[in-house]
Amino acid sequence: MASSKAALKATKFAIDEHRYEDALTQAEKVLISDPHNYHANVFHGLALDKLNRSDEAIGAYQTAINAKGADPLAWQGLIGVYEKQGQDKVDEYHRAALRLAELYKEAWAFGIIDDVNKCQNVVDKYHAHVRNHGSKSQQKQALEMILPSSSLYEFLEGRVPYPSTTYAQIAQIVEAEESEHINKEIGKRRTRLGARIDQVRREVRQETLTQSPLEDIYQQIINWTRDDEERRNYEEKLLHHAYETMVVLAANAKVEKRAQVVQMAQGMVILKHPYRLAWSIVIEWNDGTSLADWDEDVLRDFLDLFPEDGLAKVLRGYLSSEISPINLPVNKDEGESLAGAAEPEQKTNDSSKLSLEDRLVLMTDGLAESNQSILAHRLMAEYYQFLEEFESAVELCRKLKGLIASAVQDTGLPSERTLESNNIILAMSLIRYHPPKYFDEARSLLNKILKVNPSSTPALLGKGQLLGEQEDYPAALKLLETALTQRPDDLTVKLEVAWYQALCGDDEKGLEGLEACLPLIDGTDMRTRNLKARTLHRIGVCLWNLDPSPAARKKRTGAYARFLGALQADANYAPAYTSLGLYYADYGKDKKRARKCFLKAVELSASEVVAAERLARSYADESDWDLVELVAQRVVDSGKTRPDPGSKRKGVSWPLAALGVVQLNKQEYVESIVSFQHALRISPEDYHSWIGLGESYHNSGRYIAATKAFQQAQEVHAASGVKEAEESWLAKFLSANVKRELGQYEEAIQGYQDVLRLRAGELGVAMALVQTLVDAAWQSIQGGFFGQASDYAQEVFHQCSQLSKEELSGGNVWKTVADACLIFSYLHQHVDDFPAETVHRLLSSNEDEIDYQLLSRVDGVQQQPADSNSVDGDDGASSSLKKCLHAALLASKRSLQSSANEVHARAVAWYNLGWAEYRAHICLPSGVPNSAANQVSGYLRASMYCFRRAIESEARNADFWDALGVAASTARPEVAQHAFVRSLYLNDKNARVWTNYGALCLLNEDHQLANMAFSRAQATDPEYPQAWLGQGLLALSLGERQEARQLFEHAFEIADGSVPLARRLYAVSTFDQLESGRVSTDMATLIQPLFALEQFRSQSTPDPPVDHLSALFQERAGHYELACKLLTTVCSSAEQDYEESESVLALTRFAQGKADLSRVLLALGDYEGAIENAETALQLSAVDDDEDETNQASIIEPATHRKCRLSAHLTAGLASYSKGDMDEALSRFRSALEESSEESVDIICLLAQILWAKGGSDERIIATEQLFDCVNRAPDHLQSILLLGVIATLNDDQETLDAVLSDLQGFRADNKFSPEQRQRIQEFIVTASSLSASSSSTSNETEGVNPALAEAKISIMLSPYASYGWAQLASLCEGEDHFGCPAQMALKTAQRTVPPRGSLSPTMLAEVYASTGTAKDAQSAIILAPWSTAGWNSLAEVLAN
Repeated sequence: MASSKAALKATKFAIDEHRYEDALTQAEKVLISDPHNYHANVFHGLALDKLNRSDEAIGAYQTAINAKGADPLAWQGLIGVYEKQGQDKVDEYHRAALRLAELYKEAWAFGIIDDVNKCQNVVDKYHAHVRNHGSKSQQKQALEMILPSSSLYEFLEGRVPYPSTTYAQIAQIVEAEESEHINKEIGKRRTRLGARIDQVRREVRQETLTQSPLEDIYQQIINWTRDDEERRNYEEKLLHHAYETMVVLAANAKVEKRAQVVQMAQGMVILKHPYRLAWSIVIEWNDGTSLADWDEDVLRDFLDLFPEDGLAKVLRGYLSSEISPINLPVNKDEGESLAGAAEPEQKTNDSSKLSLEDRLVLMTDGLAESNQSILAHRLMAEYYQFLEEFESAVELCRKLKGLIASAVQDTGLPSERTLESNNIILAMSLIRYHPPKYFDEARSLLNKILKVNPSSTPALLGKGQLLGEQEDYPAALKLLETALTQRPDDLTVKLEVAWYQALCGDDEKGLEGLEACLPLIDGTDMRTRNLKARTLHRIGVCLWNLDPSPAARKKRTGAYARFLGALQADANYAPAYTSLGLYYADYGKDKKRARKCFLKAVELSASEVVAAERLARSYADESDWDLVELVAQRVVDSGKTRPDPGSKRKGVSWPLAALGVVQLNKQEYVESIVSFQHALRISPEDYHSWIGLGESYHNSGRYIAATKAFQQAQEVHAASGVKEAEESWLAKFLSANVKRELGQYEEAIQGYQDVLRLRAGELGVAMALVQTLVDAAWQSIQGGFFGQASDYAQEVFHQCSQLSKEELSGGNVWKTVADACLIFSYLHQHVDDFPAETVHRLLSSNEDEIDYQLLSRVDGVQQQPADSNSVDGDDGASSSLKKCLHAALLASKRSLQSSANEVHARAVAWYNLGWAEYRAHICLPSGVPNSAANQVSGYLRASMYCFRRAIESEARNADFWDALGVAASTARPEVAQHAFVRSLYLNDKNARVWTNYGALCLLNEDHQLANMAFSRAQATDPEYPQAWLGQGLLALSLGERQEARQLFEHAFEIADGSVPLARRLYAVSTFDQLESGRVSTDMATLIQPLFALEQFRSQSTPDPPVDHLSALFQERAGHYELACKLLTTVCSSAEQDYEESESVLALTRFAQGKADLSRVLLALGDYEGAIENAETALQLSAVDDDEDETNQASIIEPATHRKCRLSAHLTAGLASYSKGDMDEALSRFRSALEESSEESVDIICLLAQILWAKGGSDERIIATEQLFDCVNRAPDHLQSILLLGVIATLNDDQETLDAVLSDLQGFRADNKFSPEQRQRIQEFIVTASSLSASSSSTSNETEGVNPALAEAKISIMLSPYASYGWAQLASLCEGEDHFGCPAQMALKTAQRTVPPRGSLSPTMLAEVYASTGTAKDAQSAIILAPWSTAGWNSLAEVLAN
């Protein structure tokens, strides 16, 4: 014991000396013997603390406290250690400080100590530590130590802050903690998958606010504070926190909290505390039917306390209006402030009254400031409905529904009356806003209200008006009468019942009811003034309908007086203006006043459809389409055009049709189509809307749709029962226009003729008819129907002859006549059908007023176009051709003089006259009598003059410059070049100009520039045939005949009948190709050139070279009679030409014609004629000894001359052979051999055949020798080899036959031979093999094998794709079981070699079909080649078997 005390003293001494290691050692000695020694543990903890061994020090102090907890010494040491720990041991510090303060308090209470400051010092020191190192929650915990709820408060009262201050500090800390917690949780949870920010925010606030202690803290502050301002401030905070908590609570938990919030808010309102939330709760949460259900004192106090609040502005404006259910006076100062924006002269004696404009501005500003206020929106919507601003009312009501739903969700209040009132306002506004667009919604709202409250008078009144808008007047009257039984004194219901009685047809009863209600309306305010105006107007309507006689309606004391009275009551009542407008228009005969009334009615209300229609029609009569569009669009926007589904009210289609007409005039065709379609959906029987729709389709290029629309218009008109001649002609006329655009000229012509039968004097229809006839004629020419074109052109003259003298004064008529005359210049075969007398009479009409002598000195066209004396000629042109061209010139001159007053028309007339002159220049070889040398130049000079005059009038027209270039190409090339360049400068996308320029360059031998121009034309328009023709002519001039032929063929394929040059060049190039032997001469190759030449001959004047070429084609096609006829004509023409000119060229043409004619006669069997013409050709083509052969060769090519004579020799020889005169035939062939060179091989073959046919041994030997000589000269000449083989076969000359077969074996696979030649080779080899017992030429034959069969197989191996090998194999296998297989293979291979994949002719294909031996294939062979006997023989065999 003594040692322990000594150790304790040593410990204390060491501590005092700051020897903490020694103190620690001494303390440990004591604790070894006495571990629970209080002082030893305290010294031990102190030493450890000084040595910075805090955790061990805390343990030592804890041991001491456990040993003696009521002693403050250990607690003091423990607090010291905690202070050093900073923020790590704040919570432990709190417990230690609280315990130490309680120990000091107890010690003072028991008199142990008399210093109360020790307790306070502990608390103050702890608070300072927490402020520096503690968190918000720890600071709050520290402040709670000095609250009245703490055990220390009574001991320290007066020495610590007042509780309200402490509570305020705690409130600040809790507010910051909650705000931080809410933001942190929202940020954390919003990133979760599927989270919605509003839901997350509500959940976090609910979790935080329901567990918040702030309400209790605020209440304690309110209870303890001595400052009234602070108390009011925290009362506001308490109310706000309670409101926020109520908002986030679940619906079933809101009731109690809402009662608390309402109680607090009412308390503040009673005390008139200016806290906006409290007043908003009391006012906004009132679920009243109207504003009369609100406490007037509360509203007055609210206006006094919050004069600048948005809701206060709305309330002030509403309470000062005519519709306010309560009269809430305000003081003078307020009245002045309310009317501050008004001008002094606008103020009344009562300063509380606002003008309409000021009230509306005040309420609008207030609504913008209180955009979440239910009452503000409700009052504003009701006021907008009163002002008939239904769009704004609907918008506000829709927004109010959302606000009500949000408020119900937040507060849990049902707000049934507010919602019902809003629905009534919304339904009534929807009825009047764009009817009938929102009728369904309005009906649904009213039905919901009546379902809940069947006796709701506003709902009954609204539904009655809805039915009235749908023109279901009996049902509306029934509802209104029900409402009247519930409210018999309601003036509005009485008026509506009386009016609907009148609408149901009982005008007298309705008039009685309206007049009974009229004295009850004072008309002192805006609302009653409008009601009085409506009543007076309805009385006027009843009077108007009761006596519809003009005398009664004209009375100024009747309905007219009521209409004026209505306007005197309310100058903005639109229906009264409409009624007055009808009075002035129909009975007052004052159109000016009527228009003003209609205009005012439409300005005031877009629902005045009758006034709008009258106004639009008056504007349309003046062609003021902008105003028509404005009026019609206003009616369309009002929604009055479409009826409500199920409604008895008819739709109004005229505004949409009017819009369509306006858009049609503005060329907005897509929009006009839509407008007319909408109009027709409303009125499907509207004839004019169908017409407008058809015109819109037509102008937009949708011709099929336009045709259907016009057809429907005609059907509608026919069903309407109106006389057909009155209006239906328009649909027929427009339909014919569409047919014309589609190129269906026959139907268009029929349509115009039908219209003219209905309206014979319609000039526009007649002009459309003649222009369509001209277009149809040109189309017929393009299609090759030249007779039809002639008929159309003659009909043009017939129709024009029926026009009156006044109608013939137009330039378009004579332009059409000129075109019809020019058509005959393209119809050579029908030019004699030109009705010269009819045209002469037509041109002689109004002759005194027309000067036909224009340009007569230049072109020589006199005044009498049909006089035979003026057109007879010896220049080679037919009289009819001259008549039609002269008539075209005179008609063009008359068109020019008829267009003298209009610059553009006159320029076009000069242009048309220029082309007519140029056409005459082309077609007429001479003109002015006795001046043949200048006639062509006369037409050409006139043409150039006309084009220059056109250019002077309109210099920027590219077509005019192009025409001048064409006319000047031969006469003035430099002018032509300038004109083409100018035209291309104005429009470089015209393929025609590029082609003309290329032709000019080609004429002047500038091949490079011509090639560039033609290429540019082809790139600009690949379908322009003249560009390809020019390119072909260029290639021909450069010697590229193959390329030229391809270009001519392409041009012919894309050209129509208006380009005859394409037909001629194509036929010529094809004949050259046939002459060269590069193409076959089967019928398929000849058909197109034949047709092309025939069409060319029918369009052009007689041309002997073309006739000669046509005869050569006809000869090759086997049409010998036609060829003979053509060649006879050619020979006659050439003979006449030679007699006139005695030129060598004419003589040569005559000789060629005779040679060709002799050949055709030989084919026809006229041998004598053939010999005679052949001898004539030989005589004509003989070269005299004294004639310079070189001079003759310069006229005709030597090869052509040699062929002509050779043809004549051969024809004469064959004719002699056919007659049986062998000697003469041999003589002719010898003569042919003497004059032939390259063709001698073929002649030798013919000579050998004749010698062999003569039958003598010497002749046959000579024939064989000639053939051997021929083979030596031309080893590849197939005909001579085959003839030699045939002779060897007949003579049984095996050696010669083997030699022939050896050569033919080498030819079998040689591609230089055509398929037909290879087929002949194969046929000979197979035939020779079958006739020969053995063949040395076939090395692979073995004993017992058919040589012919082996050769057929070899042929198949060499050419498996060729049909002739398979066909031979099939013929050799005929009668065997496997016959069908090679026959079918022959057919399949033949089908694969037909054009365009091969060159197999129809005859050869038919033979393959016939070889199969089936009836089906035999019939196919007949269809393919009816001229071939193979198909017919095969069919006969099949039928016979």
